[in-house]
Amino acid sequence: METALYPLKFLPLYKNKIWGGNKIKSLGFDYDPLPNCGELWALSAVKDNESVVANGFLEGNTLNEALEVYMGELLGEKNYQHFGNDFPLLVKIIDANDRLSIQVHPDNALARERGMENGKTEMWYIIEAEDGAEIVDGFSQEVTRDEYQRFLDLGHLEDLLHVEYPQQGDVFFIPAGRIHALGKGLLLAEIQQSSDTTYRIYDYNRPDANGKLRELHTAEALDAIDFTPTVDGRTHYNYRQNSTVPLAQCPYFTTNLIAIDKPMRKNFEHLDSFVIYLCTEGISAVKTLDTICPVHAGECVLVPAVADTVELYCEGPAKLLEVYVDPDQWNEEGVNHYNDFDWTARFIGSGNPDDYLDKEEQNEEN
Repeated sequence: METALYPLKFLPLYKNKIWGGNKIKSLGFDYDPLPNCGELWALSAVKDNESVVANGFLEGNTLNEALEVYMGELLGEKNYQHFGNDFPLLVKIIDANDRLSIQVHPDNALARERGMENGKTEMWYIIEAEDGAEIVDGFSQEVTRDEYQRFLDLGHLEDLLHVEYPQQGDVFFIPAGRIHALGKGLLLAEIQQSSDTTYRIYDYNRPDANGKLRELHTAEALDAIDFTPTVDGRTHYNYRQNSTVPLAQCPYFTTNLIAIDKPMRKNFEHLDSFVIYLCTEGISAVKTLDTICPVHAGECVLVPAVADTVELYCEGPAKLLEVYVDPDQWNEEGVNHYNDFDWTARFIGSGNPDDYLDKEEQNEEN
């Protein structure tokens, strides 16, 4: 009987939303009979919305069930000590065919004070953006709590908000407490803490499928909001092909962009964490622990922490988000792996795995 861990793929969870569209279908997903798919949950351990393994001998088991058995082998020993059987991240593809509500998420402290497990810090990677698409990302000016409440009561909240016009490839980091909203015409990947807690502040007086206005959480949101203005919400990064490009790094997740047009090898020997590869463009494959997992845009692979190396392949140009939880981001020392190790991929040769040699291996052979 097989028991050794391997890279895991999962069945997608489809969410019909009042603001959802049908762009996710163009990625190769079939969510019939839903009329639209506003969110595809690619990886989730949220209660009653748990991802189910789609490959190998664990097929049919939930992510939580796999974690209960493999613990630190899957999550990383330090991560398992910190999170236990609670997988810490939620990964989504979002198709906004209309404006989402203006909203805010609580931080960990407020969420737990109110009986919830986690707050929600998140990031967005823009896969597609129609001309004129907008997002709300914080306040445009200094505002007090009383001023905010007055503008909200008068129906003029939008006058206080910072608006950005995203383009393909843009990245926005949304810390807990920042008021935000997606506009119409956006397809994006969202990486976030494992939480589905949202305080809806304003919803444009939009009725739901039953003709009723959706519930607002204006009172609950007050204590969650950070009233600091946003000057430039974009994450500015230097795009590089066939390299590991940092996009976001915080105590809750680290996210890198990998755009490849040839094979790449990654070394995770010193990283005590699982690694998620979410394909956002093209067709690629993740090989590790003697298993190859092909993925297309919108699919992800969960690489267990016991994997020391990962090989990435592609069929033409492809882009992947590489996501993990660096335990040194939340421990007391606050040490950052980037200060100690070179995480840049090693890639050589024509695509034959036999051509891959680490520098240490080359020195030994020479």
